[in-house]
Order: sequence, then structure tokens, then C-alpha cells
Amino acid sequence: MGDMAGQGIALGILATGIRLATPYLLAALGELFTQRSGIYNLGLEGVMLMGAFTGFFVTLTSGSPYIGLAAAMVVGAGMGLIMGLVSITLKAEQGISGIGLFMLGWGLSGLFYRLYVGGITNINGLEPVAIPVLSSIPFLGPALFSHTIVVYLAFLLVPVCWVVLFKTKWGLKVRAVGTTPQAADTLGVSVNLIRYQCLILGSMMAGLAGAALTVGNTHMFADNITAGRGFIAVALVYFGRWSPWGILAGALLFSMADSAQLWVQVLGINFPYELAVILPYVVTIIALAMTFGRIWAPAALGKPYERGARG
Repeated sequence: MGDMAGQGIALGILATGIRLATPYLLAALGELFTQRSGIYNLGLEGVMLMGAFTGFFVTLTSGSPYIGLAAAMVVGAGMGLIMGLVSITLKAEQGISGIGLFMLGWGLSGLFYRLYVGGITNINGLEPVAIPVLSSIPFLGPALFSHTIVVYLAFLLVPVCWVVLFKTKWGLKVRAVGTTPQAADTLGVSVNLIRYQCLILGSMMAGLAGAALTVGNTHMFADNITAGRGFIAVALVYFGRWSPWGILAGALLFSMADSAQLWVQVLGINFPYELAVILPYVVTIIALAMTFGRIWAPAALGKPYERGARG
């Protein structure tokens, strides 16, 4: 009986960890393209907040979680366009403009929530979809293959992003623009266009990541519901060394630690609540601190491009 209980808890931690990894994966994979093109978006948290509210509100009013997810992506794209106008066209310092975008998303999401919702309201969000045959695999099947569509999408996007980034012509342009924009420009690649495309794509995925929290997980919205996930997603790109597979490893590391602390509370284990809550953050900090070797950051990351300029 003890072994069965232990297996049940382990599978519970695994299933919860996979679900919790979804917003990190979506946001970090989108940010991967943004940073590979030479832009880092510290406003990711604000984009996720707006995506979370938009997905929640549109689902509440339309009754369709899929329309809610689509709306969140559209709003995310719009915020990416704002970031692009400030950082790419006007060439403002990317860190400052990113923080401004975060504050915009944080403020607007809270304001709209109070104006148009007013209090805790539940929605009919996404429900788990069991994959035939695979979900019937003993022990691991229910934990791995009984999730919402957006969870499957997040994990499927890992190999898709790798193929797009490293095996396509457009991916080569993205990497060239983020490494040697002058050389890319000389070869006829529009540096600003590629950066706009990546920033909008990354923000769309961040909007979807926010909606994954409200539409796919909690089925409700609350102030600051993202709880720093956008900033963690930015850190995961560095932790993963600008690779989709590295980002996957980092997202699972954090989400499994988060899942473990949640189960510690659910099971009523005699462990200080405050220490349990900070456990995933401590694990992530230690993992980042232990990362060693050369960091393969895009050479032009954070640098505005001006045609004819050197360096």
C-alpha cells in the first residue's frame, strides 16, 4: 500500500508539473525567437498578463475557450508591435522599453478586470483530452496523455521551433540578424523586418501562455496571476542557451519543483509553508548559478541596428 501511495504521489507531481510547464514553455519559446533576432523583451510578463485577461474575458463573453485563446494571441501581437515601434523603429533602450511594456500590461489587465468583471468569476475553460491508446498506458499514461490541447501544443512546439530555427531559410535569417546584422543586411535581408516578425511572434506566444493560465488551468482571472512567470521565461532562454531543448529542460525543472511544493501543501506534510513556496525559485537560482561554460548569446542581442554603423 505504501508503494502504491508513493507511486500515486509521484505520478501526481509529474502530471501537475507537465501542466505547470506549459506557460513557461510557450512564453520562453516565443522569447527564443525574439532574442535570436537580437531583441530581448523584458515586458513578457505584461504581455502574459494581458493575454491572461483577454483569454479569460473573451471566453467569459463568447462562451468559447478557443476564441479566447485566439484573442489572447491577437492582443499579444499588438503588444509586440508596440515594443517593436519603441525598440526597433525608435531605437529606444530595450530594457527600459520592456519594463514599460510590463507596466502597461500589468496596469491595463488590472484596470479592465475591475471595470468589466469586478470580482472572482469562473469560466468554462479547456477540459483535458485523453489521447486514445497512449492515455491507457499503465502508470505513466494518465499523467502524460490526459491534458488540455494547449499543453500538448506547448510540448509539440519544442521540436517544431528547433526545425524552424535551425533547418529553414527563415530561421537562418533570424540567426544571422541576431548575430551579424550588418552582414545580413548586405545580403539583402531586412534586419528590422525580421526583428518585427520575431517580436510579434514571441509576443503572440506570450499572450497564448497567459491565456493558458486562465483558460486552460485556473478557469479564472486574478490580479498578477502570472506571478513572475514572464520574467522566469526570459531567464529560461538564458538557462537553455538559446535552444528549444534547453528551454524544455529548464521549464520542466522549475515546474516540477513548483509541483512538488504544491503537493507538499496538499498532503499536509509538516514542512514550513514559506520554504515550500520559494522552493522552485531556489532550485532555479541554483541551476542558473551552476550553469558553466561559454554562453552562446546572439552577438547583437540588445543592440539597435543602424545601417552603415560598425559593431
